[in-house]
Amino acid sequence: MMIETTKETVERKGWFISYVAVVFAMMTMQMSSLGFSPLLPAIKQDWGMSYSQMGLFTGIYGIVAMIMSIPAGLLAKRYGEKKVLGVGLSIVAMGLIAVSLAENYMEGLSARTFWIFGYRMAFISVMTAIALTAPSNWKGKAMGILGAMSAMASVIGAPFGTGISAAFGGWRHGMVGFGLMAALGVIVFMIFYKQTPMEITTAVGKDGKPASLFSAFKIPIVWTIPLLGLTNAAGFAATFFVPSVVMSVYGLDAKESSFIIGVAYAVAIVLNPICGWLGDKYNRWLVLGGMVALMIPACLLMTSSNIYVFTFATSLLVGLGLCSSNQVYPTAAELLKGRDTGPIMGIVALGGGIFGYLGPQALGWMRDYSGGFNFGWYVLTCTSTAILLLILYLKHYADKNNERLAAQGS
Repeated sequence: MMIETTKETVERKGWFISYVAVVFAMMTMQMSSLGFSPLLPAIKQDWGMSYSQMGLFTGIYGIVAMIMSIPAGLLAKRYGEKKVLGVGLSIVAMGLIAVSLAENYMEGLSARTFWIFGYRMAFISVMTAIALTAPSNWKGKAMGILGAMSAMASVIGAPFGTGISAAFGGWRHGMVGFGLMAALGVIVFMIFYKQTPMEITTAVGKDGKPASLFSAFKIPIVWTIPLLGLTNAAGFAATFFVPSVVMSVYGLDAKESSFIIGVAYAVAIVLNPICGWLGDKYNRWLVLGGMVALMIPACLLMTSSNIYVFTFATSLLVGLGLCSSNQVYPTAAELLKGRDTGPIMGIVALGGGIFGYLGPQALGWMRDYSGGFNFGWYVLTCTSTAILLLILYLKHYADKNNERLAAQGS
C-alpha cells in the first residue's frame, strides 16, 4: 500500500497551558517511576528478593512496555490522548498504593505490573500530547524541557520517597506518597489540558480512501526506530542498581545513594534543554550519536573504586541516557504527523521497553553470576559501542531515503 498524506491545519490557541498541564502530569508519575529506586534495598530485604528477582521487579517496566506501547498508541489515536492519559495516570496511583500493601515478592510484582501498565498508557499519551501541542519549531525544545522537568521530578522523587519513609517508619509510606502525587497529576491534567490537535493528517491509499488504524505500521522506516531504545539501556540499568552498588561496594546507605541519583538527575535537568536545542538546530542523528559516544567511557568509569568518579560516571550515564531517549520522539514525530502520531509514539516506546527490560535484568543476572557489578558495566560498554554504530548506519539510511523521496517529489 502506498501511503500519502493529506493535511488539514487547525489553529491551536493557548497551547502553552496545555503543554504545562502535560509536563505536570509527567512529573507526578515520574517521581515514582525512577524516584523510588532508593527504597529498593529496603523492599529487597522485606520481601527477601535475590538480585535476579530485583532485576525482574525493575525490568518488568520493559516487559509491559513491549506489550503495551503499540496498543497505548492506538488507544490514544482512537479515544484521544486526554482520556487515555487520565485513565493511565489513575492506574499508576492505584498501582503504587497496591505495592505499598504487598506482603511478598509475588504480590509486589503483580502490583508493580499493574502500576507500569498505567504508566505506559500515560507515557505514550504524554508524548502524543507534546507532539500534537507544540509548534513544529518547538518540538525538540519542548521534548528537552519535558525531559528536564522529568529529571527534576526524579531529583525531587528520590528524597521525597526516602523522606516520607524515614518520617513515617518504612518504605510503604513512601509508596503511598508517590500514589497521592499521581492522583494530584490526574486532577490538574484533566482540568487544564485542552484536546485540540494542531494538525490532523489522514493517511490514504492508492484508492484515495482513508487508511486503516494500522496504516503507520506499514511504513518500513518506522520499524527501525525501536532499535534506538538501546540508547538508554545502560542509563536505565544504572538508575535502579546504583543504590545496591553504593551499599555493597562503597558501604554507604540509602541517603548517599539518593544523593548520587539526585546529582545525576540534576545534570539531566541541565542537559535536556541543551540537547533539545541542538537537535532543533543541527542534525538530530549526529546529536544523538554524540550523546551515545560520551556514554561509552561513562560505562567504563562505573567500575571505579572511587566514589567521586562513580558519581561523575552515574551523572553522565543517567543524564545522557535520559536526553537520548527523549530526543528519539521529536525525530520520529516528523515521519507522520497528526492522527498517526499516537501509533508512531507507541513504536518508539516499544524499543525503550525492550531494552528497559533487558538492561536491568541482564545486570541482575551478571551480578548473581559474577558476584560483582563490573562484568555488567563491561557488557554495557560494548552495547553502547554497538548502539553508536547503529545510529551512524540509521543516519545514512535516513539520508538516502530522504534523497529518494525528494527525487520522487520533483
